[in-house]
Amino acid sequence: MLAAMPSTAVWVDMTGSSPAAVRELATAARAHGVGVLDAPVGGDAAVLDRCRRVLEALADPQRIIRVGGNDAGYTAKLLVNLLWFGQAVATGEALLLARRAGIDLDVLRQTLATSAASTAFVRDDLGALLDGDYLMSFGLDRCCEELTAIADLARELRVPSQLTQVVEQTYQRALRRFGPVDGELLAVALLEEEAGLRLRHGPA
Repeated sequence: MLAAMPSTAVWVDMTGSSPAAVRELATAARAHGVGVLDAPVGGDAAVLDRCRRVLEALADPQRIIRVGGNDAGYTAKLLVNLLWFGQAVATGEALLLARRAGIDLDVLRQTLATSAASTAFVRDDLGALLDGDYLMSFGLDRCCEELTAIADLARELRVPSQLTQVVEQTYQRALRRFGPVDGELLAVALLEEEAGLRLRHGPA
């Protein structure tokens, strides 16, 4: 595809993959004079400026932030997803403990949302989970791919990553249990199954 693209073209990659993959892509693209951005956004500042109006049609302009050169966008996206998946697992465990202890989950949700433990997951996504919705808009296998990519990067860069590995392993266990189906929160469904409890609105 790069060979067929004009030198004025820009490849804007909004997927999630290994940072090494976009480095290889960017090197090949430069050989053809093609610009590359990996969103949310990594790449040359001049290439980003050329594409800013297109990106602003897709996202809030205040959220279009250049985080660095090629591969920084991939890395930032993987880090965001790692923290979100990690919040899902940690919140799932906390709520199962609360359920077992007899705490009303709606009361706890309200408490968490206004506490130091509040997160975007608690504020925006926990309600769906308590409705029995495991967010079926993204594949469990894709979740695992992204977690493996960031865990591999942590090992490559030799930084502590024990919690990352726990989150990755929990999602891998969910993948083995449920298969490559849609459901970003199926790792929580696995924890529910293992605890013999369901996280739903109200008291147990």
